[in-house]
Amino acid sequence: MSEFTQCPSCHEEISNKELLNNLSVCPHCNFHFRLKSQERIDLICDKDSFKELFTQLKSQNPLDMKGYEKKLEQQREKTSLDEAVIAGECTISGEKALICVMSFDFMGGSMGALVGEKITETMLEGIISNKPVIICSASGGARMQEGIFSLMQMAKTSAAVALMNKAKIPLFILLTHPTTGGVTASFAMLGDVILSEAGALIGFAGPRVIRGTIGGKLPEGFQTAEFQEEHGFVDAIVDRKELKKTLNYLIRTHKG
Repeated sequence: MSEFTQCPSCHEEISNKELLNNLSVCPHCNFHFRLKSQERIDLICDKDSFKELFTQLKSQNPLDMKGYEKKLEQQREKTSLDEAVIAGECTISGEKALICVMSFDFMGGSMGALVGEKITETMLEGIISNKPVIICSASGGARMQEGIFSLMQMAKTSAAVALMNKAKIPLFILLTHPTTGGVTASFAMLGDVILSEAGALIGFAGPRVIRGTIGGKLPEGFQTAEFQEEHGFVDAIVDRKELKKTLNYLIRTHKG
């Protein structure tokens, strides 16, 4: 196994040790390598504080889609995850919180009924326990194998956000690369504070689809985190080294 990794952005060779010490961010061009769910949890949560919730919930095949159950099993073996999101409770520099971390490695982070249910249950638990909720999104959108059941998650998650707002429980979103499609529409743009990692692709339809629809050239940097911040869709782009500190600050300043 090579001791070096080539950055897909600037093509510089980086030692794996240096990359690890820099939280999987290229020291030459600031390209953010994708983190696995557990790596994201370790980055944000206090050591040994994370406790997974809703482990009793299991994925279904509501449309009896041929081969879907086998596909799910393959994804579980490949990623060691039950689904495209893991939810739990934790502390962040001593502050209690609930957190959902999506994984793009599991079927492109697509949102089926179980993903929507876990996120909704986490938000409802936030209301009951009076804890803020943090969602780290990474998704290509709705899960086509579940059809209308996937699309229905938008109504469910957005209703839960409305309940959180009424109860004055803060919702903090961290957008990571990529966050697109139905997840963007369902909850990723509904937070009280929306953070992003540098360079993340953020949008609904992809640039190619939009280009074909409007028949025109798109602005430079269209749908990048930097473009979205400039146009008011993202509140702040946060360096990975500052993420835990930033989330702790948001929790403390949004206490009711």
